[in-house]
Amino acid sequence: MIPRGLSYDEAMRQFRWPEPERFNIGRAVCERHPREALALIVEAADGSVRHWTFGQLLAGSSRLANALAARGIETGDRIGVFLSQGAELLLCHLASYRMGAVALPLFTLFGEEALEYRLADAEAQALVTDMSQLPKVLAVRDRLPHLKTVIVIGAGAHGSAFLDWDRLLAAASDSFTTVDSKAEDPALLIYTSGTTGQPKGALHAHRMLLGVIPPVEQWLGHWPRGNEVMWTPAEWAWIAGLYDALFPALYYGTPVLAHRFAKFDPERAFGLLARHKVGVSFIPPTALKMMRQVHRPRERWDYAMRAVGTGGEAMGEELLAWGREAFGTTISEGYGQTEMNLMTVNSPDWFEVRPGSCGRACPGRQVAVVDAQGQPLKPGEEGQIAGLRHDPIVMLEYWRKPEATAQKFAGDWLLTGDLGHIDEDGYVFFKSRDDDVITSGGYRIGPGEIEECLMRHPAVAMVGVVGVPDPLRTEIVKAFVQLRPEIAATEALKADLASYVKTRLAAHEYPREVEFVAELPLTTTGKIMRRELRRLDAEKKAAAR
Repeated sequence: MIPRGLSYDEAMRQFRWPEPERFNIGRAVCERHPREALALIVEAADGSVRHWTFGQLLAGSSRLANALAARGIETGDRIGVFLSQGAELLLCHLASYRMGAVALPLFTLFGEEALEYRLADAEAQALVTDMSQLPKVLAVRDRLPHLKTVIVIGAGAHGSAFLDWDRLLAAASDSFTTVDSKAEDPALLIYTSGTTGQPKGALHAHRMLLGVIPPVEQWLGHWPRGNEVMWTPAEWAWIAGLYDALFPALYYGTPVLAHRFAKFDPERAFGLLARHKVGVSFIPPTALKMMRQVHRPRERWDYAMRAVGTGGEAMGEELLAWGREAFGTTISEGYGQTEMNLMTVNSPDWFEVRPGSCGRACPGRQVAVVDAQGQPLKPGEEGQIAGLRHDPIVMLEYWRKPEATAQKFAGDWLLTGDLGHIDEDGYVFFKSRDDDVITSGGYRIGPGEIEECLMRHPAVAMVGVVGVPDPLRTEIVKAFVQLRPEIAATEALKADLASYVKTRLAAHEYPREVEFVAELPLTTTGKIMRRELRRLDAEKKAAAR
């Protein structure tokens, strides 16, 4: 969608969003490629591999759509997808889109309360899951009066309270006419990660796919090129896994590799890259940090990456430098939210990647830093990162929350709640979540810069930084540090880490408290839950009184 051969500045001037009245994600993915073309490569935990063509995806999603329609699922109904990466998850999305229903992605790491909240809030009428997740569903189903249909993969004859996937699809027709959706019709209801307050459902339209294609092209080095295999370890319940990797790839007919990690294994990840000749990938920062701990990967595996994207946390020079050595390419950071995905991206072969920056606005997209009234600020001034609401990538609304929806916007700007600044060349620099800012001795301190500094220390595997109450300074900086496996936790090391920051950043930014932890609390999308770290600190200090 971005003409080849243009410079970044030329593309920004010339690009215009397509504005079709009619558009359906399922049709755009399933029905525009040769039926025999390879679409999906699924590697199971035992190493076995199955290939899916676009024709098989079309037939399978037709069967599922017919089966759901026969059970009363209609246009606009919400269909929960409680599965990990795999063909069945993809078929659920395609069937939902093609029948005009709304897909509701659910992380398999969700516990019963998280699952119940989302299913109840969305008033989901149907749910697809597998036997590993069924106990959670059964524990809450009686409290979900709208949930009439539960389909279980691998159920067999285990029960009559739900439907078996294989039997259901075998009995259904493999012919289904995709509804003639408007581009503005709802397609996806995806909940925010809940790092601040109760999760809210961001309702997206079919047009969202059109809005994500240009930035992904830019992000992955003017992708697609040839028949490169795409892979991401990000779960396909996260908007980045779905719409920064899976669906853009399928839109272009690029084969996608699917693999279910019970727990992310960085060595296995390098093995996947080599076995399946992966050429492009979206790898979240947490996974990159784990892969960084693998010794001499290029000597041990024969892989060749052309482009790697990441997003979700600010990238620092440490990971950039490691990425160039490990992948032979500059990792491209992107920035966005569930409500407005991929607002900015880097493009190493289009413009310089500046350490600490999450890139520049993609062609067609307008991004600014604004004040509390939604007025754009000058370059270098700190404010809230915002995106223009007249963009196909922007959500329709928070599900049935008009007040929260209204508060998300200031005039024509969608407010991210993230603080940062834009430089003279349009590079966006993320500082922190507005509610993560540490106020210490009159200074406002963002945790990201301190975390990046500590990540360069040879003893540190991962780190989360928060502000904790202090009677003198209002708050002080505290670092929760996960050490590398071979490193011993000592008081001397705590002092060394504090000094490491003090001498590299500023005297007011160093962590006055350091606590070693076995692991950090993460959201299902791999982001550090700083709210949880603050709670743990408060509980520990209350118990010590």
